[in-house]
Amino acid sequence: MHQFRYVGNQLFCEGVSVDSLARKFGTPLYVYSQATLADHFQKLDHALAPLAHLICFAMKANSNLSVMRSLASLGSGFDVVSAGELQRVIAAGGDPKQCVFAGVAKSAAEIEFALRQGIYSFNCESEPEILRINQVAARLKKRAPIAVRINPNVSAKTHSKITTGTYENKFGIQFEQVEAIYARASKLSHIWLRGVQMHIGSQLTDVKPYELAVKKVLPLVRRLAEKYGLEFFSPGGGLGIIYNPALASGSAAWWKTKSARGILTPATYAEKLLPLLQPLGLKILIEPGRFIVGNAGALVTQVEYVKRTGKKNFVIVDAAMNDLIRPAFYDSYHEIVPLVKKGGAPVSSDVVGGICESSDYFCKDRPLAKVGEGDRLALLSAGAYGSVMSNNYNSRPLAAEVLVSGKKFAVARERQKVKDIWAGEKIVAWLK
Repeated sequence: MHQFRYVGNQLFCEGVSVDSLARKFGTPLYVYSQATLADHFQKLDHALAPLAHLICFAMKANSNLSVMRSLASLGSGFDVVSAGELQRVIAAGGDPKQCVFAGVAKSAAEIEFALRQGIYSFNCESEPEILRINQVAARLKKRAPIAVRINPNVSAKTHSKITTGTYENKFGIQFEQVEAIYARASKLSHIWLRGVQMHIGSQLTDVKPYELAVKKVLPLVRRLAEKYGLEFFSPGGGLGIIYNPALASGSAAWWKTKSARGILTPATYAEKLLPLLQPLGLKILIEPGRFIVGNAGALVTQVEYVKRTGKKNFVIVDAAMNDLIRPAFYDSYHEIVPLVKKGGAPVSSDVVGGICESSDYFCKDRPLAKVGEGDRLALLSAGAYGSVMSNNYNSRPLAAEVLVSGKKFAVARERQKVKDIWAGEKIVAWLK
């Protein structure tokens, strides 16, 4: 599952002691395993091998340039949701011609930039967007490749904030409207109907919602493909990962099974979906993010204080919700482990940060190893929607990031300097 494991009483990332990284680079610190990135990408790539396919990493999960370069070197394309993300693809050495552009609010400037870069396809979320793309393409004297994102009205059975495939969500076009929209779009002279796309949500740990959604849209996809000569179909991304327990032993064995503790494996995905997708005869695109990078990262933090009240044991750390917002935002679980194991009975603890919000916590009432000031902890499976969602609330600088490969390691993002937080601000003239 990942390359964070104990060697003796020390937590290692691949061949490097995580504590040594914390001592060298300070905390809070994001640590990524390149071997885990490669392993997850390649296992998924292998599972899809019977199909003509392209994996487009959903870089909203993690847009660090070194992470992206690692995946680009394996042949990954990218799923982008802004012109800024597409510029990051280029900076990381990725190929815009292997990128799809999603998102509900693409501006004319973003559409123009993507067309000039040769984007593989726009995943269109509304009919007004298709009309805007046609207008921009006409001005540039180009034909814009598009796929309509179908909203199949199938629940992903996941957290309400990451469900995208029902009619209560802002994403995609209602299933019943899609055929008519393709008919109208086919009459636009600067639109190239290249494919069909859908996406039902994130952190799916059961293949059943995928299976139901694909079965529902397949007859429509076949009709559209035959009528308009479509090239690809994308069933989306959203494959989930193990968060609890994140530090799983026997990682190799996990990949050999078709299911493990409720997690959706590449084998399960392929077993259920390949028989449905192969008869289409279309190229298959998928856009996983968390599945590839989630277990590949950890957030390392140092204990500042231990505060005991009549009811609580608070472990106060130097990381906070600005560094990793998922527990505050989604009530999400991250396994929390010491960098150096100690003896003694677990203590029911709240691990909290120093931000002035009651929501600034990483766990509540969880049995954890007894720790003291200066001890260090790792919040595992923090590679997705961790650093990429971090912010400067309370004027806190962004954490440094390190990539590990075997026994090698290097800074993948420098720790932000405090004065750089307000570098773009100025005191207006009349206040001087």
